[in-house]
Amino acid sequence: MTGNQTLETINNRHSIRMFADQPVSESDINTILQAANKAPSAHNQQSWRFIVVQGEKKQALAKLVSSHAAAFPRPSTALLRMASRSVASAPIVIAVANTGKLIEHGTDLFKIDKNISYDFFRTMEIQSSAAAVQNLLLAATSLGLASVWLGILFLLKDEVLEFLGEPEGEFMAVIPIGYARKSGSSPKKRPLQMIVKNLS
Repeated sequence: MTGNQTLETINNRHSIRMFADQPVSESDINTILQAANKAPSAHNQQSWRFIVVQGEKKQALAKLVSSHAAAFPRPSTALLRMASRSVASAPIVIAVANTGKLIEHGTDLFKIDKNISYDFFRTMEIQSSAAAVQNLLLAATSLGLASVWLGILFLLKDEVLEFLGEPEGEFMAVIPIGYARKSGSSPKKRPLQMIVKNLS
């Protein structure tokens, strides 16, 4: 992947869970958000919202996650506590939530039964927001920043959405961003011959 800046960024991106006590500039935050907003979205509805969480609000989010951790079985408890520490150590957290806009207008767009359209457009919203998250992660890496997508927080979807002031709905991601406390490397991936299927 050498020689191509985009491919090098993809290759270099990996999850970092603990961050240095170093602020992220407003310019870099804006660049990351702009990159996320450039993601493809179904019918260009951009049915996502980006919530930047910093300062006392960020620490409150970390406490919220930690306070709920013990209610889950041991493996989930450990991951939730680790997520809480990641949130607490990062200078900023960017949360991504689906707005439901596409679901709301989907039936009118396609003139299909609501029972069918709900799952259809819900899936398209998730796909769109996932693309935005990937853009966000890669933009952070390209700026020399570290990040992690805390998927385990889906276990606290309703609590996190309420904390963020977002309506009930699909929850996409909580992403701590900052400078890595220590360097790391990408985990080894399975070889392509194990995961690629060719049809002709």
